[in-house]
Amino acid sequence: MTDPRALLEHLSTQVVGRRREVELVVAALDAGRHVLLEGPPGTGKSTLLRAVAHGLGIGFEFVEGNAELTPARLVGHFDPARVLTEGYEADVFVDGPLVNALCDGSLLYVEEINRIPEETLNVLITVMSEGELHVPRLGRVAAANGFCLVAAMNPFDAVGTARISGAVYDRVCRVAMTYQDKADEAEIVRRNSDASSLDSAWIGAVVDLVRKTREHPDLRVGSSVRGAVD
Repeated sequence: MTDPRALLEHLSTQVVGRRREVELVVAALDAGRHVLLEGPPGTGKSTLLRAVAHGLGIGFEFVEGNAELTPARLVGHFDPARVLTEGYEADVFVDGPLVNALCDGSLLYVEEINRIPEETLNVLITVMSEGELHVPRLGRVAAANGFCLVAAMNPFDAVGTARISGAVYDRVCRVAMTYQDKADEAEIVRRNSDASSLDSAWIGAVVDLVRKTREHPDLRVGSSVRGAVD
């Protein structure tokens, strides 16, 4: 792995704030552990992970967690048309994001892990435990050096989600991702919008408005910093 100190220094220029969270994620990956990020949407989880993957010099595979994420979509499948003519050969297998990440030694990011079906979750648990995957008719797929799995979930959302089993928690380092302070959110707005024509007072006012939506009694869910950027 890249020197952790140098990596942290690099990430401090790529990620606004989040020093503690970045340190925890880097330490976990350096120790060969998988990670679970817990927090509401719009708290910079994917931004942080893309920066970490880039800093480590490894690939980044993104998977959106939902009820339609079957094991076949995650792992891959044999091309039915080619199977008829060529049989179950390795070149007939269409790699899914999990196999791609295992073979390439990439960071696999599974968003909303608490929305995926139980059978798909069991595939991920096996990979986290064994560092390899057994695919029927294809065989063993071992994790290349650098492979790591990072999942994310919103613990405050109960609609369309399932309870995560203790088997997952036993295999990951859990990192909380809460909303950032006003100064960090203002800097995020500056970096992600054409702020050349906007003064700091205007940006601050927009950020204040967005932050107040999180505390307003008439709003069930407030806006993330994305609302200020948009």
